[in-house]
Amino acid sequence: METLALRRSRKTPMEDDFPDQVSELLAFLEDGFPGGHPFGRVKAMPAPAPGDEYRGPEVWMLGSSMWSSAAAVEFGLPYSFAHFFSPMKTQDAIEAYIRHFRPGIRREKPEVTVAVGVVCAETQEEAEYLASSVKLLQRRIRLGDRKPVAAPEDALRELRMMGEMAMEEGEWPRYFVGTPAVVKERLEQMAGVLGIGELIVNTIVWDQQKRVRSYELLAEAFRLRNAA
Repeated sequence: METLALRRSRKTPMEDDFPDQVSELLAFLEDGFPGGHPFGRVKAMPAPAPGDEYRGPEVWMLGSSMWSSAAAVEFGLPYSFAHFFSPMKTQDAIEAYIRHFRPGIRREKPEVTVAVGVVCAETQEEAEYLASSVKLLQRRIRLGDRKPVAAPEDALRELRMMGEMAMEEGEWPRYFVGTPAVVKERLEQMAGVLGIGELIVNTIVWDQQKRVRSYELLAEAFRLRNAA
């Protein structure tokens, strides 16, 4: 039964049973299978000791479409939109989630965050240089090319060979690139328009030290460095 719960056969290769899997995950975490359900005998571990007030990990719905927005509403879950992955429906998806959210057993009010791409550096020129790696990565992904992240000098050379290629962008870019002050201002503008209080930052650059430095600069701009 445990094997079936973890990895079960599907009726057809393309069947989409995501809603069923979400329901089962929540039931495992909340000990909420109805009586007689075969998975009711399967216990998710670690389980709370008798008398403990342990609660399972908080479950969020991560998505990049209107469908995921509706799914978060359906399951009463907090919602995180992957803007750095797909920036076209960010505002529509968040507004729809907030508008249609129904208070229930898991949440009394909607909770939203947005995952954005950021590349910070001491100068705008350096930030643009570092961001060439992820710019190439995005183009490669569109072409089905899964090569690793390229060094900036290699990325710039390959980008020149590719020429101009239109990338779908919404009201805000997938990646906010620039000095800490510039990026901070643009992130705050985005958060203000969307009415959210938290952003998740994803930084993809070739050099790990530059990646860490990007996070440090942004943390300093938001006065989070000491807290971290």
